[in-house]
Amino acid sequence: MQGRNVNTKRGFRQMLIPTIIMGVLAIALTVLVYFRGDGEYIQGLKSAGNLLLQIAPLLVFAFIIAGMIQFLVPTEMISKWVGAESGWRGILIGTVVGGFLPGGPYVSLPIAVGLLQAGAGIGTMVALLTGWSLLAFSRLPLEVGIIGWKFTLVRLACTFFFPPIAGFIANRLFSNVDIV
Repeated sequence: MQGRNVNTKRGFRQMLIPTIIMGVLAIALTVLVYFRGDGEYIQGLKSAGNLLLQIAPLLVFAFIIAGMIQFLVPTEMISKWVGAESGWRGILIGTVVGGFLPGGPYVSLPIAVGLLQAGAGIGTMVALLTGWSLLAFSRLPLEVGIIGWKFTLVRLACTFFFPPIAGFIANRLFSNVDIV
């Protein structure tokens, strides 16, 4: 339990600077729009509130999933299958899981953090997020319908090998770095 407390304190410190930067930007942009006149800042704040209402439930559930992953899957299993010592197997698992991971960054990033905190390797998580970003198998029907199957196949052929390569590079260069 003590180790999880340390991770929570470190996570808070890591998020403090980005939170301050985002707060300063939000205030500066609101002031900028306020001085443009016409009450547009009210519309901007309403738009932000609507977006918050739409995204907040998804964020809450994604964070719950990320938190539960750490306690649901035994650390030994995570280490064996996707930990730093899992090697290529973990990188390929991360690539495939990332390709099938649904949703946007509000879903995938908390899950990746949860897995990292539970013992997943840096290479596996780099492969997972790269696979999620580049492969996005859940997006394929829409892509085929709008752009066409030929382009989709060309895109997949050109990007398919990047997630494992990125995971391998991360393992080689950053496996000794304490990320979370």
